[in-house]
Amino acid sequence: MDLTQKRHPLTDCRFLTALPVYNEAKTVLTVLDEVSRYCDRILVVDDGSNDGTAELLAERSDVIVVTHEVNRGYGAALVTAFKYASQHDFDILVTVDCDGQHEPQRIRQFVEESIRTGADIVSGSRYLKSFDEDSPPPEQRRLINHQVTKTLNQRMGFKLTDAFCGFKAYRVEALSKIKLTESGYAMPLELWVQAACNKLSVVEVAVPRIYLDEARSFGDHLDDPETRLKYYYQVMNKAFAALPSDCEQLRSMRVG
Repeated sequence: MDLTQKRHPLTDCRFLTALPVYNEAKTVLTVLDEVSRYCDRILVVDDGSNDGTAELLAERSDVIVVTHEVNRGYGAALVTAFKYASQHDFDILVTVDCDGQHEPQRIRQFVEESIRTGADIVSGSRYLKSFDEDSPPPEQRRLINHQVTKTLNQRMGFKLTDAFCGFKAYRVEALSKIKLTESGYAMPLELWVQAACNKLSVVEVAVPRIYLDEARSFGDHLDDPETRLKYYYQVMNKAFAALPSDCEQLRSMRVG
């Protein structure tokens, strides 16, 4: 696939759309078909799939595939996408989940908002405003999201409404300031802590709330809400402690 194409005529920048994928054989082709309508540079990070996803991806010539030989986690897949975007000199990286909950027709909106505002991170929010097609959120997920988002806002000065939405646009230059180690679903919390330390600018874009699989597993013991919340706080506290000395105020914080 040619990575030296001319800049996109609508945005005058090189942007890449990346999808972290793990065992998404049921949805991956449909999602990629839709994504390809709005982006001609697509990266799939196959995080050790063993359900036939890899074979389906091998049949496509319109996507770049980077494969983790074993499952390393959602956060690790995104870190691979971050590195790829930086190594190949993209200006903006858009991340989209592959389970059908994100609408690919909004990809260019994220890119254009990044350019218009100059924000380092344009973050999707399922709670910024209501859409007619909104699904009711699983109650425990909503409560945990609300509690964690409130904590981030109070402790780090953000004005977020949704801490966990995976639909984002990143200014690739800003990603060089982020050094992530959390490999699982809690990766966004480490990201937010480091974004606050590095004073990255953040804006939110409203997206519909679409839940196609309300029973989707977080893996092992994290399906228990109380255990998951405690783990999220542990990740945040670890991220605080790992900050450099010039972020002393954040470095000394603890939550939970």
